[in-house]
This record gives sequence, structure tokens and C-alpha cells, in this order.
Amino acid sequence: MTTTPMTPRSARLSPLHDRHEALGASFTDFGGWLMPVRYESDLSEHHAVRTTAGLFDISHMALFGVAGAEREAFLAYTLALDPTTLKLSRAKYTMILAPDGGIIDDLIVTRNAEDQFLIVANAGNRDAVRTALLERLVDFDAQLVELDDSLLAVQGPRAREILQRTEGLVHDDALAMGHTLDTLPYYAAMGMRFCDRAVLVSRTGYTGEDGFEISVDADRTAALWDALLAAGEPLGMAPAGLASRDTLRLEAGMPLYGHELSRQVVPAQAGLGRVVPLKTKSADFVGRSALESVVATDAPMLVGLVSDGKRAGRAGYPVLHGDDVVGEITSGALSPTLGHPIAMAFVSPSLTEPGTELFIDVRGTRIPATVTALPFYRRAQ
Repeated sequence: MTTTPMTPRSARLSPLHDRHEALGASFTDFGGWLMPVRYESDLSEHHAVRTTAGLFDISHMALFGVAGAEREAFLAYTLALDPTTLKLSRAKYTMILAPDGGIIDDLIVTRNAEDQFLIVANAGNRDAVRTALLERLVDFDAQLVELDDSLLAVQGPRAREILQRTEGLVHDDALAMGHTLDTLPYYAAMGMRFCDRAVLVSRTGYTGEDGFEISVDADRTAALWDALLAAGEPLGMAPAGLASRDTLRLEAGMPLYGHELSRQVVPAQAGLGRVVPLKTKSADFVGRSALESVVATDAPMLVGLVSDGKRAGRAGYPVLHGDDVVGEITSGALSPTLGHPIAMAFVSPSLTEPGTELFIDVRGTRIPATVTALPFYRRAQ
């Protein structure tokens, strides 16, 4: 793995930018990176992931490596995580919190070697996460590096088959941490080899489907992208952009920072109190004392909303109970899989019971909506 100095970055292009242009992608600025929104259509890319697989470039994500004698103590203090519970190769969804309990970012942490951890953070929070990590590092004998590796994601019911068909991606007992692609559990990782370089293959994703995320050296990213496409296209895999990734994660009830998560939200409000180990982790960590008392009884809580028709509530639209505004949509769309509008919203805690009838103000029109448990969609097991 290569590293770069721990300084803020300007807007960047993915190592695959030329590949995306050749495929006819439309682009947007996302977290300081110019990334593909779509190639052919949002719907076809969404359905490809649900039925076969989609290939995503997620090289905009921020990767940090943690090592050193006090690496576990550092992570235990810095994150809402007990790193001692992470066995070799295992990953966990967690958060880095502000002292007042607000969410700086949600993360995935993997013990990728006996003496190392890998942190994956959101692109838009790269600087904020880096700053918080460095500030909390000063009292610990630990080292933090920012990695230049790229991330590719193959998501969908045929994802494993596609990886197994990918030319040049091979098993290596010395890297595999006891796993094969057939036996790799969900939220676990294994090393493989691609073009004589080590890559880290994690069974994780952000779509609600089975799938894998692959960390690869930047100078091997294009070769791996080409190999994955060659393996997957005969099976129906399609390159997929940020637009389909958003509707996929919404159907799966997965939060997006800046929508469901922010510095003004504590985990319990977003239904993520279980992520924070207040009962099982005895050590102090940044934000713990605030979380033990911060959630007021009237704090808005995140719910799912479903409605009929084709008009979907969008982020920022008011949620009504009778004539009273009782909340606000954080994410919403017409679900490509389910065929009706879905949304997530923060609403008054007294209105969070599934089956509660509310309204969404869609540009002046009151659309009936029903509170429902998340997620909206679960893949077949």
C-alpha cells in the first residue's frame, strides 16, 4: 500500500476517469472527487444490481491505516468501537463522534492484519475524520497513515461468481487469513492476489445486496476494473454510478451522511444506538458521556415512510400530522424495486410507531404516507 502526506486534498479524478468517459458516464462533484452519476440509466443500473451485479468505482472513499503498540487503545478511545472484539479479518460498522455525541462520520473498521486496522470513511468527511484522528492520536503510541489505494465494489447476487471468474484475481493462502471466496463471512475480509499484487477483498457493501469491496493499488485499478467487467458483462453485470447507489442504499434503509447522519444527530436518533457499545465497552471514548444523557425525550427520530402513487418526497420536504409540521424528509425516491415512493424522515418521537398515518408536503400537495420499519427491502437469503 502506498501513502500520502496527511494534508487536505483538492478535488480529484478517479484513476478510472478515462474508463468512465469512454463508457459515456455523466459526472458530478462528490466529496471533492469527480465521480460518475450514471452510465446508461439510473433504473437499468439499479436493476442490474438487484438481479445480477453492478460494478462501482468507490475510489473517492477515504482509507486510513492504523498500526503501533497502542493501536487498540487508540481506536477504543477514538471510535464508538471495542477493537478487542474484532478478530483477524473481521470488519465492523461504527462511528467517530464529536465530544457532544454528534456524528462526525460513519465508518467501517477492519482488522486486516494481526497488528493493523483499516478505517474506511466517507469522501466528504475525509478532512474531518483525518483531523479528529490526528487530534486523538497524540497521547498514544500508534501510527496513522492515509492510503492511496482505490476501492471497487461488485454488488449483486452474482458478485461472488464474477470475482471467481475474474482473470488474474487468484487465491493466495499466505494472504487469505483462513478464508476463500466461498467461505468468506459477511463483514469479513481476505487477501487475494491480482497481477502479482496483494488486494484486500471485503464482503461488505452499500446496496442491500451481497457483494464485495476490493482495495487495490492505484496503479492496478484500471486493470482490475477491466478484468471485472470482462468477467461480469457476459452474466449481465453493468457499471453503475452514484444515482443507482443512492436508490439501492435507500431501499436497504442505509443512512447517508449529510442526510440521515450529521453533527447534529446522535446515533440513537438514527436508529443506530446498537452500534455504540455503551453497555459492553467499559473504556471511555470520545462522545460517551454525552450519549449517556444527550437524547432529549422530544428529539426527532428516524423512520421509514411509504406511500402510494408516483410522487415521492425528497430531502427537505415537510412531514405533517394533521396540519402540524412534525418532521422532515431526509431521503426519498420512487423505489425502482418496489414500485412505490419510499422515504426516510426525522419525525416527532410520538409518531414513530409503524402504521402511523402522516402526510408529506410534496410541493404544496399533501401525500398520505405510512410509517414503516426499516429497511424497505431485504434481499432473498
